[in-house]
Amino acid sequence: MIRWQVDGYEVAFTTRVGGVSDGPFASLNLGRKSGDDVARADENRRIACAAIGADVEKLALNYQIHSTRVLRAAPAMRGEHADGLWTDEPGLPILAMSADCLPVAIVRDDARERAVAVLHVGWKGLLAGIVAAGAHALGGDGLAAAVGPGIGPCCYEVGEEVAGPFRSRFGDDVVRESRLDLWTSAERALRAAGVQRVDRFDRCTACEPETFFSHRRDAGRTGRQGVIAYVAG
Repeated sequence: MIRWQVDGYEVAFTTRVGGVSDGPFASLNLGRKSGDDVARADENRRIACAAIGADVEKLALNYQIHSTRVLRAAPAMRGEHADGLWTDEPGLPILAMSADCLPVAIVRDDARERAVAVLHVGWKGLLAGIVAAGAHALGGDGLAAAVGPGIGPCCYEVGEEVAGPFRSRFGDDVVRESRLDLWTSAERALRAAGVQRVDRFDRCTACEPETFFSHRRDAGRTGRQGVIAYVAG
């Protein structure tokens, strides 16, 4: 796991290492709908939660659809079509999954009113405003965020139908030689939404097959990593 150090919260970006799945899903695959054995995916979620002291029985997650929907989490929440969750309830873990898209965590940097959001940020959601929706859910003021591992500009080649809107929205430098920089685009979206502190873990999921799942590298047959977070007691 890659831990984000932020007072009052537990936040971790998972890798593919340390689970019970095998084959293309080896080994810490968190996705039940990836094609992996469901029991193994569930055990991997338990392992990931245990690593940060979270209660897997309360774990909340969405059915992700590349949208801008960010919902308030409830314990053991499942199946809602959305790409973000937020909570101010201590000890309620929330999960957003990815396999090239960016996992993003946002927190209120205020000890008196703690709350956290996790987002699944692909190019569609980023252009549509998922980051702003996540910041708005937490109030928009006094926020900090972390951008987790995702496909990097070294590997993410896109067509002009994607490159053009990104240049217009985030600046000409986020696309170079048809390669898209999601990391920088997400940081700029976060800052435009009022997030004051943005930490980045610039590790390319496509470049590190031993550490991360990658939908593009593995032609769609792969597992899911993600970000798990909760408000500490």
